[in-house]
Amino acid sequence: MVQILERVKAHYESREMPFGKVYEWHPASVALECACGEKVTLSATSITTTCSGCGADLGTFVHEIRERESRLPDKLTHPWFYDAEECAQQHTHDEAAYLEGSPWRYNDITAAPNEE
Repeated sequence: MVQILERVKAHYESREMPFGKVYEWHPASVALECACGEKVTLSATSITTTCSGCGADLGTFVHEIRERESRLPDKLTHPWFYDAEECAQQHTHDEAAYLEGSPWRYNDITAAPNEE
């Protein structure tokens, strides 16, 4: 009998950089302990699907992970689309809430100044 020790859902981790964000993909994985005591971690890209200790077939876990990853919601697989929407909404909110010249107003650093 195989015991599931830990499940990790597929996700992106984002890091803020000076001029944008970097997204790093972390695929789904599952940490298992086989009946023989051998511990193994599997993901959707795992090539080995058998226990190295006793040879038990663990392919069903890999298949299940692949199935779940194929049905992930768009917000999880493409977070940058939703981050851009949120940024645009914040920009609109800031323009409406704060007068021009306010330190709280969104300032586009790429815009050319009107002064010559």
